[in-house]
Amino acid sequence: MPRNVNLANLPKPYFEDESVQIYHGDCRELLPLMPKVDLVLTDPPYGIGEASNNNHSRGKLSTAKDYGIATWDDKPISPELLAMVRQAAPTQIIFGGNYYDLPPTSCWLIWDKENGATDFADAEMAWTNMTKATRLLRFRWQGMLQGDMKNKEYRQHPTQKPLPVMRWCITQAKGEPQTILDPFMGSGTTLRAAKDLGRKAIGIEIEERYCEIAAKRMSQGVLL
Repeated sequence: MPRNVNLANLPKPYFEDESVQIYHGDCRELLPLMPKVDLVLTDPPYGIGEASNNNHSRGKLSTAKDYGIATWDDKPISPELLAMVRQAAPTQIIFGGNYYDLPPTSCWLIWDKENGATDFADAEMAWTNMTKATRLLRFRWQGMLQGDMKNKEYRQHPTQKPLPVMRWCITQAKGEPQTILDPFMGSGTTLRAAKDLGRKAIGIEIEERYCEIAAKRMSQGVLL
């Protein structure tokens, strides 16, 4: 169903450039104000406690980074909020879709993390509403052993995804989406990936410290 969107009701972006808009706030309040986009690509909370320093118990090769303790991953998002997320775009890619009650799909995007000897998951799954075969990408993302050592990334969020993984997800979407929304933006990887690919993106993040980190990432040069 089309939404009656009044862009004048949107708050001033926390950050804005020619490609990206970042909003600091609760996506439950901001999503109804957003314009329709081509693609939702997001990684919502699953309710597995990753904001509570779970990562500290998992590192085997080096000391795990301390991200502090927060409550945003205490429980999965509500079915009502999930429905709002899905209504934002005709094409949807939702990491952790296996934690949610979503329709059956022929196309899961599987990220093989090549983690080795840790108790992190060997892979992560993104649910999609696309009608094509399941796809898999292998990309190492464990400590110092990253898949792209020439462009090593530094993790600034406990559930941060690698840029190559999010760029790959965008390129898997049908129709070369030009506008992309991430209502659980975190450190801004979805937005950075979209910008690198010459697309436009909107991000929403409830924690201001991550808005600041994402804004700094957007100000860097193209990272391809």
